[in-house]
Amino acid sequence: MEYIVAQYRIRTTGKHSDIAACGVRGFAPFAVDSISEEPITMDLQTECRIDRESFTNLETINSFGFEADLAQCALYKNNEGYLFEMVKSDSTYLFAKQHNSPIVQANYGLFDSVDISLLRFGLWMMFGLCITPLGGIAIHSSVLVKENRAVLCLGESGTGKSTHTRLWRENIDGTTLLNDDSPIIRLVDGIPTAFGSPWSGKTPCYRNLSYPIGGFIRLSQAPYNKIHRLSVLNAIGALLPSCPPAFAYDDTLQDHICNTLSDMIASVAVYHLECLPNAAAAELSYNTIFGK
Repeated sequence: MEYIVAQYRIRTTGKHSDIAACGVRGFAPFAVDSISEEPITMDLQTECRIDRESFTNLETINSFGFEADLAQCALYKNNEGYLFEMVKSDSTYLFAKQHNSPIVQANYGLFDSVDISLLRFGLWMMFGLCITPLGGIAIHSSVLVKENRAVLCLGESGTGKSTHTRLWRENIDGTTLLNDDSPIIRLVDGIPTAFGSPWSGKTPCYRNLSYPIGGFIRLSQAPYNKIHRLSVLNAIGALLPSCPPAFAYDDTLQDHICNTLSDMIASVAVYHLECLPNAAAAELSYNTIFGK
């Protein structure tokens, strides 16, 4: 199977290589019928017998619980590459990637059936490892499209990203949703661009579309509505927390992310919106970004 996500080519081989048929339905709009001429960004081999003990001198980059600690995850690194491990009950999912190689080895093809949540998250992590050195970032945000430009709403969980984008769609004519959790951002011919992706959180919005970025909005709750543009330094600080959190503990990955963000904010404004969950907040951010 082959998929194109954010102009990055994914090839999958082995059992369970049809990701959408496995239950990760967000991949279906990104499948391609013919072999692309684009270079392969992630070459996923699903039936690899990965021996965790054979990885020497592993350094733990980050370990964390997933889905209310129903699974325990860890990202490791050594001189050869990365190892990502997910342990849930009696199942252990392993993904391995060598440095400077698109090949991702996985063991989930050895199982009779797959855990959809673990597979979806494992693919997100490995795709992120593949695209980050190439200038791509899977950024945690809800993305609106208005007047052929994308607006990314960012913030900590519970700050109201999805609420704010819903208020745009309800009160500002012609607004649509591109993705509600993890779009991909990258520069295309020097233009900061947002792409839909197979990962959209609890909202099934899997649109194989892309738009130039019109602005970023960092949200925080307040008893009033107020917006201001951030300085370059504060803009980087506003965007970084929405980038893959595990990658923040790896200097190489973090450098790639910071370089990409720096290039983007050279031409795209980043705003901080303190707001109520009301239509006036949506109208304020819309008028500010689009100069109304």
